[in-house]
Amino acid sequence: MIKGLHHNAYRCRDSEETRKFYEDFLGLPLVNAFRIETTQTGRKTGAGVLHSFFQLDDGSCLAFFEAPDMPFEFKDQHDFDLHIALEVEPEVLERMFAKGKAEGREVRGVSDHKFIRSIYFRDPNGYVIELAAKVPGTERDMDPTQNRAREILNGWQAGKKRQPAAA
Repeated sequence: MIKGLHHNAYRCRDSEETRKFYEDFLGLPLVNAFRIETTQTGRKTGAGVLHSFFQLDDGSCLAFFEAPDMPFEFKDQHDFDLHIALEVEPEVLERMFAKGKAEGREVRGVSDHKFIRSIYFRDPNGYVIELAAKVPGTERDMDPTQNRAREILNGWQAGKKRQPAAA
């Protein structure tokens, strides 16, 4: 049985720029970093890779690989393609919105999604970071026995089958 998320890992352009965003700005402590020169399966990593971990309150982590010798296309991600959503308390959402504005960061929101309120930043690697605060009384929105999630997904799938394939 899966207990929870240990970490999600992403590539980064520069480990120190990434640390400044995740630790100094968001407040996630750097809890581990180590160099990898040969993987556990015996693959060489060229000049080496740095793997760093930033911990959330629940013990899970966001992790990053800086791999200068390994090609990777960094680009500003669209929210629909990739974003990392982190839960915060409502007062933290407001504080982080103001902090982002005061520091001259790109910040979008506050977006009201009915069950959460969100703001959005872009990290130094182009990833969209969403800070989301739950709206009290909307727990049913994440309860599949009440929100018809399976029925909605099945309807979506059936609708796709009826539409002609894109060219």
